[in-house]
Formats: sequence, structure tokens, C-alpha cells
Amino acid sequence: MIKGIYEARLPVSNLQQSIEFYEKLGLKLAWSDEATAFFWIEDGKSWLGLWAGSEYETKYHPSLRHIAFRVSYEDLKESLHWLHSLQIKAVPFGSNESIEPFVRPHQGNASVYFIDPDGNSLELICHIVVPNALKHINDKLSFKDWETLLADTFE
Repeated sequence: MIKGIYEARLPVSNLQQSIEFYEKLGLKLAWSDEATAFFWIEDGKSWLGLWAGSEYETKYHPSLRHIAFRVSYEDLKESLHWLHSLQIKAVPFGSNESIEPFVRPHQGNASVYFIDPDGNSLELICHIVVPNALKHINDKLSFKDWETLLADTFE
């Protein structure tokens, strides 16, 4: 029945500024009018809708105003350089002080976070295969620490 997520929406204050930001990320503008814009994330499969209005002032909470974009592991390793080349700053997540991408072995994923011009939380995320011996790790690990653990596990 359910095959995936087709649409997600975010509030924005300045639609034109947001259109430029999301185009800079490589999303393709599908259509827009005076108050909304839709971007293909995966052409014909999933898109992101932006709505201009005061809702962008809603205080951030992890359950609101957040989108995670799927990327490859290799792309995530290069994400800070890519974001920097677009003049976008990565931001720490939760209690982390570092902006570096990190691995969550217990969830089987890795992420880096940044924000759009209205403070909406954006994430680049990839799935990782976690050996059974490492699935108990609840800490957030740097890529360097994760790859060292993997190498040690398979020695």
C-alpha cells in the first residue's frame, strides 16, 4: 500500500529567497505561485512544498519544521565541503557541540544538519549497515571513530 513519502511542507517568510536557497541545494522547482512553491526531491516521486506565512515563526521543535534528505554515505562524508561551497553552515544537533557529520549505530544511519533561511531544520542522512556486534552502541560517533570500529570488528 504505502510506497514512500510524496510530500512534505515547510513554512517560509520570503518565498523568493527560499526558492533560491532550495535551488542552490539542487532541488528542481516544479511550480510556484505567489504564496507556495514545490520542489522535486526525486522527480515524480517526492517533493517539498514551501508556504509563505507567519508560521515560520513557530518555535522549533524536533517534531516540527524538519526535513531529512537521503544521500549516499560517500556524499555525507563530503557534506561539509559541499555545504561550505554553497555558503551554507552546518549546525550542531541536539547536545552535540560539533557540526561534523556523525553516525548513530543503534539507528543504522549517519547525519549532518543545517538550516534554511527561516531556521527550518534540514538534515542530510544516509542508511548504514551495522554489524550485529556494534548495534548496541547508542553514542553518536564521528566518521573516523565509526570507520576505526568497523576496521577493528573485521580484523
